[in-house]
Amino acid sequence: MFGKRSDGRKVHEVEPFQKIVPYIMKTRTDSMNMFEESIACEGMDVYIEKKAQEGLTLGYLHIMIASFIRVIALRPQLNRFVMRGKIYTRPKIWVSFVVHQNLREDKAGTTIKLCFEGTETILQIAEAINQAIEKETRKTKDANATDRMAKTIMSIPGPLIRFAVNTLMFLDRHNMMPKAVMEASPFHTSFFITNLKSLGINHIYHHVYEFGTTGLFMAIGKERRQPVYDGKEITVQKRMGFGFVADERFCDGLYFARSLKMLKKFLRHPELLETPLAQKVEDVY
Repeated sequence: MFGKRSDGRKVHEVEPFQKIVPYIMKTRTDSMNMFEESIACEGMDVYIEKKAQEGLTLGYLHIMIASFIRVIALRPQLNRFVMRGKIYTRPKIWVSFVVHQNLREDKAGTTIKLCFEGTETILQIAEAINQAIEKETRKTKDANATDRMAKTIMSIPGPLIRFAVNTLMFLDRHNMMPKAVMEASPFHTSFFITNLKSLGINHIYHHVYEFGTTGLFMAIGKERRQPVYDGKEITVQKRMGFGFVADERFCDGLYFARSLKMLKKFLRHPELLETPLAQKVEDVY
């Protein structure tokens, strides 16, 4: 309450125009910027094969998450969110993603949310992801915190569900949301990522949610062979596309563009992420 939240602190040193933008574009839906990009898979494929020979299981999702965590650690404005016109920054980096226990069944997946400091190596991040996925795919009756929260809400009589959700949204807007709910909610996260490559389809532009604080959503698509002109000749490359949706209210387009350039560098050279970050860049006050 009164500007204080358990999942972030208010940012005061903001440019005047950026301060007024959240009052003009009041919702994330109104503030969504959507773009797509593709990256050559060669660097990732070589790295994945090298790690496989060392007995480590890695995939594109691991590399993408680790790369984006490193970018956010170096570009702290990406770890901001807007609530009631005010801009906040998160103390840590959270990532949410969906895991399907069995792709052969038409069952909804389970959402996992992990927390990182931002200084971790790609191997540490991959281990945390693998452990979380293994736990979810092997479970039988035990549900994670997200599933338990959803089950609790859906146990309420139908007419009261809307009231319960609206109450949670009211508490969130007024900085009164219980910390336990925020920790269980996959929508209170630095970024949400979905791996459509595993489903064999191309990337999409996934909306950012009005509930919670999610301001960044990335969708990875299935890799394809595409012609690429390098200024001298046309070659055919294996490339992975991804769609990106961002809430533009907490940082400007130039900042996003430079951050994307850094992300692509890490995707081309994942080995750079094996060196731990000495210290993440802290946001302004």
